[in-house]
Amino acid sequence: MANPYINRAFYEAVLNFESSDEAKDYYYTIMDTETGKMRKNGIPETVRDQILRIYAMLFCDDMDMPPGQPAGPDEVEATADRLYTGEMGLDSRHWYRMRHHFPVIDDDNYDRFAALVISDLSAGPLHEAAINNGDMLLVGEADPLRMTSEQRKNQKLDVITFGQEDTDL
Repeated sequence: MANPYINRAFYEAVLNFESSDEAKDYYYTIMDTETGKMRKNGIPETVRDQILRIYAMLFCDDMDMPPGQPAGPDEVEATADRLYTGEMGLDSRHWYRMRHHFPVIDDDNYDRFAALVISDLSAGPLHEAAINNGDMLLVGEADPLRMTSEQRKNQKLDVITFGQEDTDL
């Protein structure tokens, strides 16, 4: 079942976080909302926990994290440049555009970057592009623009698509 909090309003709040106190308040309210599930340590799971867990599952599979472990600042920062959109391409217009809004990903904003990616997949332009154009979010090596032709040829890509039934967000 889809998480009712990960919607277009939440996506817009993440986008407008820096410029609007109302967006900032909405973002924190949603991120701190309990999902009704319990974490392994018995503490109620929040939307923040769920987003970071889903981000880790989708984008951090090669980082030797235990299953179900949420992504932390280091994992989000290390994987942010792997995300690009559309068809496999090696020019900068394909890079996931939101990375440019986060020139530094650190302890203060890693969860917001993860929230932006997940909310975009669930309710933003990436979701709409997948439905309307067949575009998708591709996960590749850290910087295909700097790869040799041999590295590009052997590059591993994972395709991430979200439908209404595909996620527990």
